[in-house]
Amino acid sequence: MPPLPRRELRNLVRKLGVAARPADQRDALATLVALCRDSDSRTAIATAGAIPELVELLGHGVQAGVQQDAAGALMSLAMNAANKIAIADADAISPLVKLLGPGASAEVQQKAAGALMNLASDAVNKVMIAAAGAIPPLVYLLGPGFAALVQRRAAGGLMRLAANDDNQVTIAKAGAIPPLVQLLGLGSRAGVQQKAAGALMNLAVNADNVVSIATAGTIPPLVQLLGAGSSAGVQENAAGAVRNLSANAGNSVAIADAGAIPLLVQLLGRSSPAIVQQDAAVTLTNLASNTENAVTITAAGAIPALEQLLRSSSDVDTRWFASRALVFLVDSNAGSVAVIGTAEANAEAQEAMGALRI
Repeated sequence: MPPLPRRELRNLVRKLGVAARPADQRDALATLVALCRDSDSRTAIATAGAIPELVELLGHGVQAGVQQDAAGALMSLAMNAANKIAIADADAISPLVKLLGPGASAEVQQKAAGALMNLASDAVNKVMIAAAGAIPPLVYLLGPGFAALVQRRAAGGLMRLAANDDNQVTIAKAGAIPPLVQLLGLGSRAGVQQKAAGALMNLAVNADNVVSIATAGTIPPLVQLLGAGSSAGVQENAAGAVRNLSANAGNSVAIADAGAIPLLVQLLGRSSPAIVQQDAAVTLTNLASNTENAVTITAAGAIPALEQLLRSSSDVDTRWFASRALVFLVDSNAGSVAVIGTAEANAEAQEAMGALRI
């Protein structure tokens, strides 16, 4: 739907008020929901004063359909960086959290969870959302009794909240890890798997969580998601989660035993995004601290793949991680440098390795 002139937007916003006729209010709300899907309209809608009016429509006593549309409009508006702050400043977080509860319909819950997920990409909002008590109900919405869209948005909200150190502890204590692991399974939709893997990836930044996540049986399903049958987004978050788990030496054998090594070598290839290549290189480096793993990694063809990545990637960080992985593998495997390939390639790898040792 194309953007509306400012005067028409202001008229729509006025019709959102509690004094408006219910029919006019519903029509105005439906029009704003449609307009919010257009990125160019989101700033204009906020400027027209819609955010405080929409927040009022989240409150107790408002019809569920109106709450659903108001939360949906705020969810779309919160895709704009400035609107994230304005929505929080309008005191939207607390009523949105209340709409996550069992008294709300599934449609209202998923829109409220989506709004909080989008708001939670702002660092200050992460703290405010957690302080408003959002984490326990978001964990509750991960359960098997909820629709995939509710689970995906709840997991997405937890993923973004878990980018905060304090929230990582709170989310784990709220019991999020087991249901997130369940959502990695083949019975879940790709969008749910992606957000669940992302939440576990961020939770695994915390050292205590790394142990809890591995103990919950996370490694085999995460490794399975590294395969070619997964979507690009699922692979990316699964690779990030495995990378963070591999930082714990106790997990290195479990990750290798789950069949991760050949999959990680495949992810070094040109078809993978740079961030996935980096995660694969770092994980292989961490796994290579185990002598048996180092032999297996070399046998899986990692050294030629890393050498190719070092030579072909235009991304500086990717080249650095590739050279670092080569350091560990060459140091762990006597004579492995000869496997790298041409004399020119050997010299480039050795130069990178020498620089890293300084």
